[in-house]
Amino acid sequence: MIYLKTSEEIALMREACNLVSRTLGEVAKWVTPGVTTLKLDTIAREFIQDNGGKPACLGYGGFPGTLCIEVNEVVVHGFPSNYALREGDIVGLDCVVELNGYNGDQCYTFPVGEVSPEVMALLKTTKESLYKGIAACKEGNRIGDIANAVQTYCERRGYSIVREMCGHGIGRSMHEDPEVPNYGRKGMGALIKNGMCIAIEPMVNMGKRNIVIGKDGWTCRTRDGQPSAHYEHTVAIMGGETEILTAFDYVDQVLGNNAI
Repeated sequence: MIYLKTSEEIALMREACNLVSRTLGEVAKWVTPGVTTLKLDTIAREFIQDNGGKPACLGYGGFPGTLCIEVNEVVVHGFPSNYALREGDIVGLDCVVELNGYNGDQCYTFPVGEVSPEVMALLKTTKESLYKGIAACKEGNRIGDIANAVQTYCERRGYSIVREMCGHGIGRSMHEDPEVPNYGRKGMGALIKNGMCIAIEPMVNMGKRNIVIGKDGWTCRTRDGQPSAHYEHTVAIMGGETEILTAFDYVDQVLGNNAI
């Protein structure tokens, strides 16, 4: 069932989304060679809690971290660990914050130091495809319009779309209906209505689309070991308009000229 939100509920979601955006902005200060992903996770958890929020991923289904950590070929759901970031890595940080009973969800894939032009192109295309999907997220359109916009943009540039993982509705729960895939046909899927809040999150591979799940039951990697990128915003449809509730501004302020 798709839960349509009132303007008052969306106002509360806006606050949760602001906190998750500020959290990634805080963590961005520490994304540098030599820093462990566990350190990044600790910074995120403490920042969220210090600002009155709850790390929604921590303990969710047994997940051990505040952040889903996505280094290089990890697509989604990687655990924080003692792995120290290296020059040329990329790391996606996916974070969900609960505040006042509502959730905000955002992901940003960071370059660590200098990365290859090929990898940088993957990051830029994936981020651009997120905004293509958001542009298709209009009242009266369907979820398939979002999916097709993302898929078309990425595949025309030689990348592949992960099909087993997808975006989702969001609100009082981290994951609500509808599912929001990154591939599909225009005019298909749930009708986009006022009051819908969804997380749109392209997961795009440099190589083939196939994935494998690790023995931990969580960590999703590309089967061919090629890099994968992931960007995400939470959006709301109100009064016929689509508002991006999360923001990359805090991350971009930290990254400066290195922002994707």
